[in-house]
Amino acid sequence: MTKAAIASLIRPLVEPHIDGLDVTWFESADEAMEIADSVEIGWFDMYDKEKMAEIITAATGLKWLNSIYAGIEHFPVDALRKRGTIVTNGTGINAIPIAEYVVMGMLAAAKRVDKLLESQSRKEWLNGPPGSAELFESKVLIIGYGAIGRQVAQTLSGFNAQITAVRRTPVADGSAIGPDDWRPRLGEFDWVILAAPATAETQHMIGSDELAAMKDSAWLVNIARGSLVDQPVLIAALDNKAIGGAVLDTVSPEPLPADDPLWDAPNLFITSHMSGNATTRMFERAAQRFVQNLERYRKGEDMISVVDLDLGY
Repeated sequence: MTKAAIASLIRPLVEPHIDGLDVTWFESADEAMEIADSVEIGWFDMYDKEKMAEIITAATGLKWLNSIYAGIEHFPVDALRKRGTIVTNGTGINAIPIAEYVVMGMLAAAKRVDKLLESQSRKEWLNGPPGSAELFESKVLIIGYGAIGRQVAQTLSGFNAQITAVRRTPVADGSAIGPDDWRPRLGEFDWVILAAPATAETQHMIGSDELAAMKDSAWLVNIARGSLVDQPVLIAALDNKAIGGAVLDTVSPEPLPADDPLWDAPNLFITSHMSGNATTRMFERAAQRFVQNLERYRKGEDMISVVDLDLGY
């Protein structure tokens, strides 16, 4: 019988649908480490990414690694590649709440909700709006057009926003442009949204040149990874009012140290990497996908959300 190791947190949603699978339901990293080298299927997600990587490294017989996380930068990718392990990730599972989070951040920035709340705390009745921008018919660049990027575009369609997506394969009608085509056009957009994976290619993709090319009223929104943005350069751009502002759900490092100057940068919202957790259905969707993939794995069929370990997503 195929042996698997799965966190007990997901047990109620998975166990009724996995007949014939010999599962160890672990409750701690130590328990997971004890059985790691004996399992064929592993679902080792945990908040301690270093410990998670150690456990996966120890799982030398692992043929399929499942994860709810979309990024794999914390995994021992070289070891997984060398073993030929199939890796399935959580791409798209949290696309809906993340897209809602993006719109929340955009609206908060457009209407300057921070200023409104500050006036409330001062018991001050304002004579005019601190922010009067509209999302309606605004021009939006979405860099990274996977499941999350597409869901962001769909959610913004209610505002009749003019979406330009960046993807590996451009579209003839211009609605999606290639990875080499977005920088010359940065000055066109009111919003620049980062939804790309963290890879060597995307490291600090938003730096001094890119920020200088943006409109001085444009806002940057990052719901991808903190490594995509050169943060010291962003702080300088915010201090100099080179751009309108930024909404950062992800930063580097995480948690952000209390003495990091990013906390005090003007016109900046930091939301502690909460966008993917803003859902009551995350584990339900993850469990459903695991069950579907288990059936495909047993039949030798193509699985859902298989990671290309060479590309990193």
